[in-house]
Amino acid sequence: MSKTAFITGITGQDGSYLAEFLLSRGYEVHGVIRRTSTFNTQRITHIFQDPHEADVHLKLHYGDVTDASSLSLLIRETEPDEVYNLAAQSHVRVSFDLPQYTAMVNGVGTISLLEAIRQSKQDVRYYQASSSEMFGASPPPQNEQTIFHPLSPYAAAKVYAHWVTVNYREAYGMFNCSGILFNHESPRRGRTFVTRKVTHGIAEILAKKIDVLYFGNLDAKRDWGYAPEYTELMWKMLQADKPDDYVIGTGESHSVRDLIIEAFSYAGLEWEKYIKHDERYMRPSDVNYLLSDPSKARKKLGWNPKVRFKELVRIMVDYDMLSVGLEPPGEGIEFLKKNGLLWSNSEETPG
Repeated sequence: MSKTAFITGITGQDGSYLAEFLLSRGYEVHGVIRRTSTFNTQRITHIFQDPHEADVHLKLHYGDVTDASSLSLLIRETEPDEVYNLAAQSHVRVSFDLPQYTAMVNGVGTISLLEAIRQSKQDVRYYQASSSEMFGASPPPQNEQTIFHPLSPYAAAKVYAHWVTVNYREAYGMFNCSGILFNHESPRRGRTFVTRKVTHGIAEILAKKIDVLYFGNLDAKRDWGYAPEYTELMWKMLQADKPDDYVIGTGESHSVRDLIIEAFSYAGLEWEKYIKHDERYMRPSDVNYLLSDPSKARKKLGWNPKVRFKELVRIMVDYDMLSVGLEPPGEGIEFLKKNGLLWSNSEETPG
């Protein structure tokens, strides 16, 4: 019999890739979406199924992780085998402006979902989306034993969510896993995030729509990978014999400046002409250096990412150029084709 998965945050970058992956493996997928006055389901339009049709495998439900009653009802009704908690206020800089909201969604929302599963008394395997931002000021490289030292409301809320996931595993014997994922990007990343801001900004510069891009700290270093590869690891964690927590990253780190130079060079532009500083993008406290040590995931999950920094940059520049009607260099798209990593045709017109 096919399995049933329940995904919060299904309309986000990771949620859309995960839903796509699970559907390809024969799952019935239930996704939670928030009610808004405009549609926010662009990332899953290509896999959406009319609920009036027979044999529908993707089903969407209105709900919110800040509404414990809706979570409890949905868990009872859908009876999932696996639950993936990807819902979050996911922008670190914005968490300084909305600290209480971030705490409610990222922290309290997690315990509400765990409690809904516990009270349902169903045999559920649970995945928690933890974050490398939890390491904060702890020196690199960071692994599962590294002390958390969060430097933002976002990271602090994620630390709470991580430890309550561990607590419910130890206290109630629940099959709970946390993926401490380092930065992972794709053409589906939101345009306010630095990687997409760079690559889509390049496309708009080439299309003569804008003349300059504004950034904050160019010296912050991050470990960047390709999101579809990371979402498959989420699934692999829940297929293991025992629940555990895993650091997932590439083991390479590059600065925001490195990202800008690589992307602009690939597009044939001189980056210094288009980049300006804006204090509004500086964080009150910033994480200087994140670098993963994914040794445990390599050993236990067979983790070996195919997409590295340069390939990731090329993939995103190619797709963003396509999105504004330009002909890209094509090296990123060709890399995906050669390695069997094109996850859907929808990526040819990224949202």
